[in-house]
Amino acid sequence: MKQPESQWKYHGVRVVKSDELDTNTPQTPGMNRAAAITQARAGAEKLWAGTVLIHPKAKTGAHHHGPVESVIYVVSGRARMRWGEKLEFLAEAGPGDFIYVPPYVPHQEINASDTEPLSCVLCRSGQDPVVVNLDIPVVEEPEEVHWVDNIHPDPNTGRRG
Repeated sequence: MKQPESQWKYHGVRVVKSDELDTNTPQTPGMNRAAAITQARAGAEKLWAGTVLIHPKAKTGAHHHGPVESVIYVVSGRARMRWGEKLEFLAEAGPGDFIYVPPYVPHQEINASDTEPLSCVLCRSGQDPVVVNLDIPVVEEPEEVHWVDNIHPDPNTGRRG
């Protein structure tokens, strides 16, 4: 007698192969986005995940993603992030680093290299492709910010968050 099929066979773990990514996503000049985990492709209800390849010298305009949280994992290359009401803050990340972007934070992604592409994995806390483009004044020389919390002291002052 044939065993009944488990409910988890097609409603459990889903592997999306690299050649199955969906490039039919909102694109920004100088960037190539591809969706991996979405409602349509994997049945995700609260997450979106995909890849982004940012061409050398490319950068986005100032924008935010509404109520959505974003996590960016740098696979290769050098990411430069600017954020704030005038994009007055700056930090850089390299391979193996994670970047967290809270909801509604004005920011700009930049490939810090003039010659090498920047490859990242992007995860968001929602399915909607919210992008609110901003027309804001931008400072010419942003302040570099180092992560400060109860574990990581400020490298300049030794102060902990």
